Amino acid sequence: MTTTTQAAPAAHRAAVDLAAIREQWGDLLAAIEQAPAAEWPPRDARDFDRPAPAAVDDDEHQAAAVGRMPLVLREHPAPLNLDALDAALAVEEALFDTADAIAEVVQRSIRTVPVPTYGNPGATMPDPGDAADPARWHYQAPTSPGSRAYGLHWAAVWLEGRALDEPSGDLFAPVPARTLDDLARVASLARRRVERALGRDGRTTTLDRPCPWCGDALTGRTQPGGEPSVSCMRGEACTAPVLLDRGRRIWRGAELVGLWAALDAAGRREQPAA
Repeated sequence: MTTTTQAAPAAHRAAVDLAAIREQWGDLLAAIEQAPAAEWPPRDARDFDRPAPAAVDDDEHQAAAVGRMPLVLREHPAPLNLDALDAALAVEEALFDTADAIAEVVQRSIRTVPVPTYGNPGATMPDPGDAADPARWHYQAPTSPGSRAYGLHWAAVWLEGRALDEPSGDLFAPVPARTLDDLARVASLARRRVERALGRDGRTTTLDRPCPWCGDALTGRTQPGGEPSVSCMRGEACTAPVLLDRGRRIWRGAELVGLWAALDAAGRREQPAA
């Protein structure tokens, strides 16, 4: 049987995509309760100037903990962004089902230990310690969500560990190459769906307002796994206070805060006096 040693590229791709899903999962959950963002900017592009969150009391902390539970175990009575909710539910279920399938292939069954009884000396029972091994993936049952109770983050971590064949005693066998290919495909599709729901799937958009410094067109760009950017089409002649990159003024990261502020100020100047 071909193992992970021969399928390292698929294992690496799966691990990278699973990590990207984990890193963006909180943003996707937050997006469910927000109205859909316009095509530009992407949902996170205006977050740089938000104040740091204030300290929370115990009730708020408990509410945040509940927010990390699987979507299938929570109610969304009135989500504002159905696309984000659909994406989150689909990605969550895809990773849960994939973890179930991989556990069936590579996870050792729970060991048994003798039961100290006089009437049936050969009786055995599942080893409680082995059953409670934190590395073990637990299947969903009618009375228990199993490992789904720990949410998508744990499922992604568990799948990444199996993809990279991380040591865990004799609990797991290496993942077969064909199964690794399936995992890499699922992780890639899931990552693309998360990034598409967040507007980070790679797109170029002409902004509806000109550059506040020179009046030329502004172009916004996103790329999967990368930060958004805005460039002025005027080139070096633009006087915007940002560095030139390949002949154009480009705003990235925290620099976008200054651009948004300048655009807002220009918009207010254009409004007719009351």
